[in-house]
Amino acid sequence: MNRLLRPRVVRSVFGVMADGTEVEFITLRENDGIEARIMTYGASLQTLLVPDAKGNRDDIVLGHDVFERYVARRQYFGATIGRYANRIAGGTFSLDGHVVKLTANNGANALHGGPEGFDRYNWRIVAIEQDYCPAVTLARTSPDGEEGYPGALEVEVTWRLTGPMELSLEITARTNRPTIVNLTNHSFFNLSGARSGRDILDHHLTVAADRFLRVDAGAIPLPEPPCAVAGTPFDFRAGAVVGARIRDDHPQLRTGRGYDHNYCLAPANGEIRFAARLADPKSGRVMELHTNQPGLQVYSGNFLDGGMQGKGGRLYRQSDAICLEPHAWPDSPNRPDFPSVRLSPGEIYRHNTLYRFATI
Repeated sequence: MNRLLRPRVVRSVFGVMADGTEVEFITLRENDGIEARIMTYGASLQTLLVPDAKGNRDDIVLGHDVFERYVARRQYFGATIGRYANRIAGGTFSLDGHVVKLTANNGANALHGGPEGFDRYNWRIVAIEQDYCPAVTLARTSPDGEEGYPGALEVEVTWRLTGPMELSLEITARTNRPTIVNLTNHSFFNLSGARSGRDILDHHLTVAADRFLRVDAGAIPLPEPPCAVAGTPFDFRAGAVVGARIRDDHPQLRTGRGYDHNYCLAPANGEIRFAARLADPKSGRVMELHTNQPGLQVYSGNFLDGGMQGKGGRLYRQSDAICLEPHAWPDSPNRPDFPSVRLSPGEIYRHNTLYRFATI
């Protein structure tokens, strides 16, 4: 088929759940631009083809070539994370005078929604748009009490190509009881390509934040205000190579085994604003991230251990990718000094992130 005549949205089957339910791919295409493949399992960004400086497209997100490996070992590749991205200390918080106990899955803490978070479910397709901006919307209902979280939560995730080199993510949620919500996408990016065999230590990173959260050994924010990045290896305001200071003898780099910290972004007032820029000198690919979220978790793939085969038979190892996760600050339910994550009936939670690509 002539590339110019290819359909802009294609549905196909990728695998089958244990109960026989089909796991689908929805491919969103832009001629001579990017191509995104969304997997219903975890409402995940499974493939993202982006042109390099020579016009050659390559997949820049880590993952697996077969569905069974996503189920066999949980690594959050490209997945929607919820109900609460990142950690809640002790798996406990108070809401309206009541103590809420979550299912702990990271030592004593609750991480990324618990043992069976949003990434472990096969979402349903509720809308597909094939016109000017091809898009897919996926949904699931998180029942009251799931992993301990109060209230039934109705969630929709929309992936949309908003231009030849733009991919947008919109997440909305509604509840029938007061609860907390903090959702994000957990893609692992390598602008050289998921099958390239290169790490991301030579990628150039810019983060529009002058403060970050120092954490303890359990990756819980310390009981102190955000720390200035100035004079530390965490200062990416003017841009720096990811690997330039990652081996510095800094206590927070030792604690996180690299970068695994929340950057405190400027207030957004509900609108998206520039948060980060990632550039790869080898391929010439550049990705800008704009979001309305209050924080950006920068994670340098510190716990990738080569324990499972990824795309193209690659064994992903430490620093083979970087995650840039826009979301609320970790442990916010236990920190009244942090931006609120409360959602009440009648309100709508909104997460908006835009990924914009270019070349140098």
